[in-house]
Amino acid sequence: MQKSVISLALFFTLQWTFAQDFQKTYDLPAGGHILIGNVLGDIKLSGYSGKTIEIRAIKKGPERDAIQIQDHSFGNRIELLTYFPHFHSRASSVDFEVRVPASVDYNFTRISSFGGNVEVSGVGGRLRAESVRGNIEIRDVRGLVSAKSVSGNVNVEIAQGQVPSHMRFTSISGNIDVSAPLKFDAVIDMSSASGLLRTDFPIDVQERRYGPGRTARGRLGSGGRVLYISSVSGRVSLIHK
Repeated sequence: MQKSVISLALFFTLQWTFAQDFQKTYDLPAGGHILIGNVLGDIKLSGYSGKTIEIRAIKKGPERDAIQIQDHSFGNRIELLTYFPHFHSRASSVDFEVRVPASVDYNFTRISSFGGNVEVSGVGGRLRAESVRGNIEIRDVRGLVSAKSVSGNVNVEIAQGQVPSHMRFTSISGNIDVSAPLKFDAVIDMSSASGLLRTDFPIDVQERRYGPGRTARGRLGSGGRVLYISSVSGRVSLIHK
């Protein structure tokens, strides 16, 4: 009888633990690594004036009790991964809200969601943002930046006075729209295999002589960084603010 009571109590404790939303604060030095891998749901990453990293994840939907958020963090690395039940209805999701000190540069090793949007603003360091079926939005991010989506759109706003760093934005079937200051220093490499290509910067746009495809390459100002933008079947644009 006593073993049954203990087993039952343990069962309900585990169920209660899995059902809870995740909230935790981390101390991470400059250059530390941050990895968040989500399955279904959005990730919002932003800089703020605080000194610690704050992460909150909210489970939603009928299967929220079965979703696990596992923390594999160690040393100078934060690593959070979501695990959904093998047979799920896709009606449940996990939304992450991540706030990091805006003045500190980190290695955002991978900020990704398979079926959700990824939004990043006001952070610095090295950023790799990915989504398969969601959109990616990046604003005022300093440092090396890479963003890739398979079927979602990629929208980027490059701020005035942003420290020159290489940037790479790609998509398979989504549109990529980048806005930059009028006085922008960069080596530009743009391409779309079967979509439209647009820019109002003074760079040469070319169409393939045989078959679809457009490219635009050129140097703006001193060419202090490389900006690579490519989509297979989506629209590609680089416009000034």
